[in-house]
Amino acid sequence: MITLAKPYITEDEIELVTEVLRSGILSLGPKLKEFENKFAQEIGTKFAIGVNSGTSGLHLCIRALGIKEGDEVITTPFSFVASSNCILYEKAKPVFVDVEEDTFNINPELIEAAITPRTKAILVAHIFGQSCNMNRIMDIARKYNLKVIEDACESINATHFGKKVGTFGDVAVFAFYPNKQMTTGEGGMIITDNEQIYNYCKSAANQGRSNDMQWLTHDKLGYNYRIDELSAAVGLAQLSKIDFLLTRRQSLARKYIDKLIGVERIILPTIREGNTSTWFVFPIRVNHNIRDKLIQKLNENGIQSKAYFYPCIHLQPFYRKEFGYIDNSFPVAEKLSKETVILPFHISLTDMQVELVTNTVKKCLNELGGFE
Repeated sequence: MITLAKPYITEDEIELVTEVLRSGILSLGPKLKEFENKFAQEIGTKFAIGVNSGTSGLHLCIRALGIKEGDEVITTPFSFVASSNCILYEKAKPVFVDVEEDTFNINPELIEAAITPRTKAILVAHIFGQSCNMNRIMDIARKYNLKVIEDACESINATHFGKKVGTFGDVAVFAFYPNKQMTTGEGGMIITDNEQIYNYCKSAANQGRSNDMQWLTHDKLGYNYRIDELSAAVGLAQLSKIDFLLTRRQSLARKYIDKLIGVERIILPTIREGNTSTWFVFPIRVNHNIRDKLIQKLNENGIQSKAYFYPCIHLQPFYRKEFGYIDNSFPVAEKLSKETVILPFHISLTDMQVELVTNTVKKCLNELGGFE
């Protein structure tokens, strides 16, 4: 089986993890501080806070911006469910708007119509490694005095007209699950230039204890959202080779495109002018009538593949039940959800494996025949 994803782990990670184990400092130690500092430098922000997941990071962002019960946050239905769940954690309401078909990202031209007196923020998700149209979105946010949270969990170092994702809004979150461009196993990072947001998130992630307070003294409601020293050590090793990791992913994406361009019945991913992608996954689109059959055939032929993101967030069972969403609420997102297939994509893939994957895709499509 050629797997969808695989972390790139070398002796660098093993050496740093071993160093932590030998030190006896397994939490809140020097590796975390170093990881936070170097990550902030990498992205270009003043502050970074390591957390145990991207989801935890998004939750802290919602709280840091004072979003509460009755407030509304505009966001995308085509994303991992955490980008909306974090809004619900504080009893606020996610307000979905549809997405752009070519980028999979939130459509900024639909945002203004969704703004109400209760709207407090826009939470964008940079999908599959490509930036949203942040220049337009920030114009809207400034016009209506809205906060902006960037869910950059899939798009480390992606750029929009030369500026990195995560540096447009008030606060942003990255994630390091094993299928991401870099990994810490489980883990995430909040970044911001706002010292007040930084101080809140740093404290709240550690049970509400401020840095200048004693261990068992807490001045706010907090959580155990800490990332441990072992994970931070892995993150440091991964961050040290982030340029290599991303260059290899971009090269792999080009190989896929070269092999699949011109194949009938496949829509290949496109990168919008002004954007650079760092390729979280490699998505192709096929007619919805054959999508699931193609996935089944690929897996039967030893090529792991999956639908992404299916169903959309608003059509997940919980959201249907809680908010009454029905089919065709957001037709572009739902169309993409029914058509998208992700193929194996990690930098350990060989040219021979890419050849095998693409040839198998072509073979399976031929076997499937028409769309009916």
